[in-house]
Amino acid sequence: MEIERAREDLVVAAAAGAATIVVAVLSSVVSGIAVGTLPSLAPLGVYAAYLFSRKGGPYGPGDTPRNWAAAALGVGVVVLVVGLL
Repeated sequence: MEIERAREDLVVAAAAGAATIVVAVLSSVVSGIAVGTLPSLAPLGVYAAYLFSRKGGPYGPGDTPRNWAAAALGVGVVVLVVGLL
């Protein structure tokens, strides 16, 4: 594995992991947020989609690790917003 590919994977994994941890912690600490176990793992689903979609290319201009990391964080925010409702 190339070091650049490993760094890209690490960026997306860190974003998905951080979003998952924040969702889990906030849902247990803040009384107004009720998020179940499966929805709290949704950002990790984005990371899984990233891994399985990176099979060799060619990739579009929007298919960057930065965009995948933003998608994982966005999914975490959506889960928290839905948990508030």
